[in-house]
Amino acid sequence: MNKPKTENYKFCQNKKCEYFPCHKVKNEEEFNCLFCFCPLYMLKGNCGGHFKYTNGVKDCSGCLLPHTKGAYEHVMSKMGEVIKIGSEQE
Repeated sequence: MNKPKTENYKFCQNKKCEYFPCHKVKNEEEFNCLFCFCPLYMLKGNCGGHFKYTNGVKDCSGCLLPHTKGAYEHVMSKMGEVIKIGSEQE
């Protein structure tokens, strides 16, 4: 398999989204929408992000991890855990 010549697949932005940016940031030009809904939510405390529990529900509203530089690498490094949990039989 040939490696991509760019790394554009690691970043996308939807400025037309009515929620853009969905978190307060210093520089909107660097805000990454690729993981709009974080695929690591299901990892609970092992996601590596900054979250809190509000009334027993994981609240990621203060987490910028999936929206910053290096997000793609971090998320992909955790996908093995996500796949394992998603593959467990009940």
